[in-house]
Amino acid sequence: MEFPLKPISREGVEEAIRKAERYRLLNEPWQAESICRDVLQVEPANPTAIVMLLLSLTDQFSDGADPGEARRQLANLEGAYERAYYGGIVSERYGHALLKQSSPGAAFHAYEAFREAMRLYEEAERQRPAGNDDAILRWNTCARVLMRNATLQPGPVEVVEPITSE
Repeated sequence: MEFPLKPISREGVEEAIRKAERYRLLNEPWQAESICRDVLQVEPANPTAIVMLLLSLTDQFSDGADPGEARRQLANLEGAYERAYYGGIVSERYGHALLKQSSPGAAFHAYEAFREAMRLYEEAERQRPAGNDDAILRWNTCARVLMRNATLQPGPVEVVEPITSE
């Protein structure tokens, strides 16, 4: 069933963003996501709404949400630093969500997600504004998670042997 969505006013954008932040803090990321999508209908390049949407999507990873939509939102961020930093956050939060799963291979996938986050944080670190150590702090967190959890290891590498004829 389809319902035509009602647009919000430009004058209501600031308050809508404040509400989205409150809903994230109340652990209602689906509500924050909806509000951010409403804001982006009125102001498609609003950087605060884009980041808030991306974070709201990552908040839903532990409920089984796919990281693909959050990764697609990275392209809407303006700077290379922001894309790398928030890309790291997407991977890191996906790694944490995988840690909570007990499915086969989850630990291997979580390890890969944390390593990808660390790679992106290193990229962000190289482009960071002076005095901004956020990427370093996040990299250190990922490193500590990996060092403290012995089950997080790289997955086995499959070696494919060529078929030889006799």
